[in-house]
Amino acid sequence: MSDRFFIRLFAVFGILNGLIIIFKPRLLDLGTHVNVLMAGNLIMAIISLVSYLLSRQGLASSNHNAFIRAVYGSTLSKLFLCVIGIAAYVLIYKPDVSKLTIFMLLFLYLVYTVFETISLFRLTRLKK
Repeated sequence: MSDRFFIRLFAVFGILNGLIIIFKPRLLDLGTHVNVLMAGNLIMAIISLVSYLLSRQGLASSNHNAFIRAVYGSTLSKLFLCVIGIAAYVLIYKPDVSKLTIFMLLFLYLVYTVFETISLFRLTRLKK
């Protein structure tokens, strides 16, 4: 790939996991579930990879609407998978649910969505 998406995705994943590990004592003091955050980071990285690959296939299509459908579909599927993951977290940790953990998981969704959008924007500029 000419845009080095895999390397950048691995870097974002590593930076976010590193921050979670560095701030683990502070996060535990605040009542967050660090293992859930690390699993959420991994899942969001995998979902972003699949989503990017689907959007890239849509970009390769001769139909311009295919790219837009792929981007909308990947963004919505990523959002729904994130909501399903948060719902599973709430059901599993029902008495000890941490609101901060939920907001941090949504922040991970935001980071990966912005990262993927920027990468797709760069890719469309290269295609023109």
